[in-house]
Amino acid sequence: MTIRTAILGCGGFANKHAENLSSLPEKIELVAFCDIDRSHAEAYAQKYSQGKAAIYTDHHELFARTKLDLVVIGLPPFGHSDEVEIAASKGIHILIEKPIALTSSQAWKMVEAAEKAGIKTQVGFMYRFGAAVEALRRMIASGEAGPVGLMSARYFCNSLHSNWWRMRAKSGGQLVEQVIHMVDLMRYLMGDPLTVYSLQNNLFHRQVADYTVEDVSGTVMGFKEGGIGVIYATNGAIPGKWINDYRLVAKNLTAEFTDANHATFTFTNRAYLQMNTIASDQDYYKLELLDLLRAMEEGGTTRTPLREGALSLDLALAATRSAESGAVVKMA
Repeated sequence: MTIRTAILGCGGFANKHAENLSSLPEKIELVAFCDIDRSHAEAYAQKYSQGKAAIYTDHHELFARTKLDLVVIGLPPFGHSDEVEIAASKGIHILIEKPIALTSSQAWKMVEAAEKAGIKTQVGFMYRFGAAVEALRRMIASGEAGPVGLMSARYFCNSLHSNWWRMRAKSGGQLVEQVIHMVDLMRYLMGDPLTVYSLQNNLFHRQVADYTVEDVSGTVMGFKEGGIGVIYATNGAIPGKWINDYRLVAKNLTAEFTDANHATFTFTNRAYLQMNTIASDQDYYKLELLDLLRAMEEGGTTRTPLREGALSLDLALAATRSAESGAVVKMA
């Protein structure tokens, strides 16, 4: 029996999910596509179901008319409304892209609905599934790495992006919409945050109409176990390049990542420096999907349920509040 699946939000990025879903014909049947722009849904239906899937422009109609087991939600941040609550009420499992909302209150309503219904959920923080990230996480959990003292991450790009992305009211800003991946990785590897302080400015796009998000930012986070996280980001770096890499210093090792699949670990607690290199091409987008399917079939939780998405959003939103107030924000 295949899992009847719909894609809600047929923008460019949803192609990645559609490709991975289509690669599992023994498990997945793509039965519906929904987008506010009907032509987008029609294009997806033609490409991924030979035109057989149902097409909708309203998610209420989608959920009312189509029996589903799984929905993949790829809406922009401002596009979220009640789709998670409706899916949960019908027992439909969810794969949802980040950020899951623009406000903490909406995010936690999603969490409450999903957990009350007992559905399985996965938020698209795919870097948690990188081979090098997985290896480091195991070493931290086992105690081999020792306490984590410092992590730094950068996110560099240079693009005007979509119109909605440039408007803080619709995207939340670069940190909330893009750099939240780095925020989530710090939570994943360093634990619970206690404080956050952020500086955010628009230096390079002041003459661009409706560009109201930051294009440079620096954010410092303090964690419960004593570690410090530093994230620096810009939308004014090298055109056409997206760079996100990170460094982590623990008591017993230093990790230098070029991406989630590639890192060099230098062990610093031995008589001589020992280096271990992780290099992988594993598809972390597909792995997050497979992890969700496993949870649906076997039970248990996913690596990144909606609760994790809400917690990482809360930290990103706290950084924005800090930038607006000029003060350190304490986490609840």
